[in-house]
Amino acid sequence: LYFSAQEGILIFYHIKDLQYEIKICADISQPISSLLFSPDYTSLLLVTDQGTVYSYRPAHSGEAVKLLDTSSSCFLAADFLTPGNNYCVSVTISGEVQVWSLEDGTFLSKLNLGTEVQAA
Repeated sequence: LYFSAQEGILIFYHIKDLQYEIKICADISQPISSLLFSPDYTSLLLVTDQGTVYSYRPAHSGEAVKLLDTSSSCFLAADFLTPGNNYCVSVTISGEVQVWSLEDGTFLSKLNLGTEVQAA
């Protein structure tokens, strides 16, 4: 079970029978608004309200790596662009959809929907 604390800490609970173990996986020092697993469950996106997206690979037990920083106060959400684990899509409140490379955080493309959007 993965979850985030208010302070931006990614925590893993390993639960087996009546025993559990707690592990702090990463500290990004920003409140995490959502956690999203890749379709093959090899990567975890950590998304902040400020528009920063980090990648964490549970099998590698390393630190979270900053992939992109939109630095946008109107940032709304991000998710994997499937199929595969190579791209991320983000959206702003103003309706701009952006595509990013998860390999190095390179901005690739954008599409303006022409309308404001909300998270559901």
